[in-house]
Amino acid sequence: MIRLLLVDDHTIIRDGIQALLADVPDFQVVGQARNGRELLDTLPDTPADVVLMDLNMPELSGFEAVPLLRQQFPQVRVLILSMLDHEKYVQQVLEAGALGYVLKNASKEEIVHAIRTVAAGKPFLCTEIGLNLLSKLVQGPAAPAAKKPSDLSNRETEVLKLIAEGLTNAEIADKLFTSKRTIETHRQNIIEKTQAKNTAALIKFAMENGLLA
Repeated sequence: MIRLLLVDDHTIIRDGIQALLADVPDFQVVGQARNGRELLDTLPDTPADVVLMDLNMPELSGFEAVPLLRQQFPQVRVLILSMLDHEKYVQQVLEAGALGYVLKNASKEEIVHAIRTVAAGKPFLCTEIGLNLLSKLVQGPAAPAAKKPSDLSNRETEVLKLIAEGLTNAEIADKLFTSKRTIETHRQNIIEKTQAKNTAALIKFAMENGLLA
């Protein structure tokens, strides 16, 4: 039996993952935590084999929690489950001690396989990240290509348009019926992809690429 502890600041996501894994016979969800601080407080009384953890969380983020977790509970395997797909974040948490990294858009089958792989002490990268890294490896180093709107997902393009219209993260979240933290994640991904330094640069990118009406 693989004992799992779910860590995410959104209750609906934790409950959703628990429901998703409920019919896997060798999995047992032994607890949940809203952030890294709660995780570290929970583990002494709730032993777990694998921690399935988000990165963007209040109080103590996944980035901050991973090295502390490896230091205090070295026997626990860490599998990151995040929306962040940039290789910089993947490298950062793997170097800090996480054993695997899965995107939240992965299939149930891939998440189950990731958990079993990490529980066995083996590293795991989800298919999407692995293919992206392989593609960059095959292509070799190259001069940065000019960023295009097509580099952004449909939702990132939608968020960028609203940023360019002057809306705050909270206002964008209300307009798109999602959380402020989700918008912050989209904004960070947009900044990484466009290499914009600030909001003014994001607006300039939007204007140059015809994203503003």
